[in-house]
Amino acid sequence: MEQLSNRIKNMAESATLAMAAKAREFKAKGIDVISLSLGEPDFKTPKHIQEGAKQAIDSEKYFAYPPVNGYADLREAISEKFKKENGLTYSPDQIVVSNGAKQSIANVFLSILNPGDEVIVLSPFWVSYTALIELAEGTPVLVKGGIENDFKATAEQIKAAITDKTKALIFSSPCNPTGSVFTQEELEAIAEVLKPHDILVISDEIYEHINFSGGHASIGAIEGMQDKTVTVNGVAKGFAMTGWRVGYIGAPTWLAKACNKIQGQLTSANCSIAQRATYTALTTDLAPTREMTAEYGKRRELVHGLLSDIPGFKVNMPQGAFYFFPDVSEYFGKSDGNVTINNASDFCLYMLETAHVSLVTGEAFGDPDCLRLSYAASEEDLRTAISRIKEAAAKLK
Repeated sequence: MEQLSNRIKNMAESATLAMAAKAREFKAKGIDVISLSLGEPDFKTPKHIQEGAKQAIDSEKYFAYPPVNGYADLREAISEKFKKENGLTYSPDQIVVSNGAKQSIANVFLSILNPGDEVIVLSPFWVSYTALIELAEGTPVLVKGGIENDFKATAEQIKAAITDKTKALIFSSPCNPTGSVFTQEELEAIAEVLKPHDILVISDEIYEHINFSGGHASIGAIEGMQDKTVTVNGVAKGFAMTGWRVGYIGAPTWLAKACNKIQGQLTSANCSIAQRATYTALTTDLAPTREMTAEYGKRRELVHGLLSDIPGFKVNMPQGAFYFFPDVSEYFGKSDGNVTINNASDFCLYMLETAHVSLVTGEAFGDPDCLRLSYAASEEDLRTAISRIKEAAAKLK
């Protein structure tokens, strides 16, 4: 007997996970698929972080349930990190450690949204933002930035989108899927638009350390914005700890308490051993992170050159994260004689089936003219994959 809720019926599947699943199906058939669909570092978690976890296991101190919002010393370390690296003053009581930044964001939306509340989403956006807003019975309002402005929406566009129903605004910088980075000046302009309103800002900064722009800026550090801002971060990307599933927020006290209450009912605390590994990550040398970022920088240059050499690809240079988000709309309406490309979803499926390269349609991120390609892969795989894409694209006339 199937009795699914409207909530689950209306929820879209994660496009990134769906494409990764398709790629695995092809691989299971013995097909050599190169996956550039998931945003997952191809580096191992640094040894000293692994050792922090092993020491926690051996200590026998961490087998009991942790506090719902995270161990006190970890929240103190996060508080210090925010102060030292971001110019943000969040006390440990304003920190909530969760099972990944995705849960952190879900906690916030479930805590603040009522049916009909609007959330401005700067688009292109990470695929789960709109799904989580709708799960909390809110309404996403997309404000789109075009490739001509490195996919960054402007303060003027945001101002025009505000209504009496606007409850919050969410964005990521560095951005998934575009790699765009908001400058201090751009964030200050956005802050000036938001200050007169009772609008909560959710600033997703999980790609903070993978940044080639010369510096990271946090909107919560702008005068008058900290009490209006939730800063989201985690260790998945900058520390190559995707599978450890640790995210966290710094938030106004009233909201941190609400998120703690929500999380206490949904999942309780994050894994004790993962928390100890995170404590090690945040209280030791950032040298491995800097080395990874330097390697990503080399790949970024390589991939930009290779993609720019494909006829019909419109490519900008991302300033952070490890993604390219090329516009492939020139291929819409073209065919290889058997398959006609009508949109980016068709293009990505064609590349999986013809070039055996896994990509993600930009439609899932709010821009149906584009696709997302992750360069968190080896140089050899990147060269081979983009060569295959170029060869397959040449068949479309």
